[in-house]
Amino acid sequence: MTASQHTIAGTVLTMPVRIRKAKQHMAMFSVDADAAQRMIGYSGLRVCRYLPGRAIVVLMLMHYLDGDLGEYHEFGTSVMVNPPGSNAKGPRALRSAGAFIHHLPVDQPFTLEAGTKIWGYPKVMADFAVREGRQFGFALTVDGQFVIDMEFGRGLPFSLTPRHQQQRTYSHRDGVTRETSFEHTLAGVRTRFGGARIRLGDHPYAKELASLGLPKRAMVSSSVDNVQMTFGDAQEIS
Repeated sequence: MTASQHTIAGTVLTMPVRIRKAKQHMAMFSVDADAAQRMIGYSGLRVCRYLPGRAIVVLMLMHYLDGDLGEYHEFGTSVMVNPPGSNAKGPRALRSAGAFIHHLPVDQPFTLEAGTKIWGYPKVMADFAVREGRQFGFALTVDGQFVIDMEFGRGLPFSLTPRHQQQRTYSHRDGVTRETSFEHTLAGVRTRFGGARIRLGDHPYAKELASLGLPKRAMVSSSVDNVQMTFGDAQEIS
């Protein structure tokens, strides 16, 4: 079977798209499930209620260093959701849950065009001020408005061997909900309970995060020194 291709800004991308090296900082939060459902209701998907009245939201900063989409920063707000048609509840429901991508600011135009056209991701242009050093942090602004500032404490080594996982994301754009499967391998993972500090701004994205009860203590946070990823084509599900 011939691999599908997409032309982005005059460059032909042959699927799957590969990310050969990236760094990741992530924090996971338990939030009110009804508030999360209101935020993503436009998607037609249902949040995964892993505990009565609770859902999981993940805030993640990625720094893509080497890949088919070039080098760029990306900040994602994702909500764990059930697969279409599923009403699964409880901790075990997380095994089949996927991540619905609600916010996805980036700082390079090529990945913005690729992300919106190929996968229907909600990418917008943004500015990132990243702080390296003993305590990693970053600030995000969109259209000149402050969205969020995050700082991460250093975690403990989680695994000495790279972990390979298969996952899926969901997106909604132009009235269409899509599912994208991807594979990733994580090496150099450090994790801890809590470990993330948030400050929110006045941008509408920040107000949406505040509607979920943020800022608050993270359930868990982590950093990854080396992420490798492979993305396939998106599949329309509605």
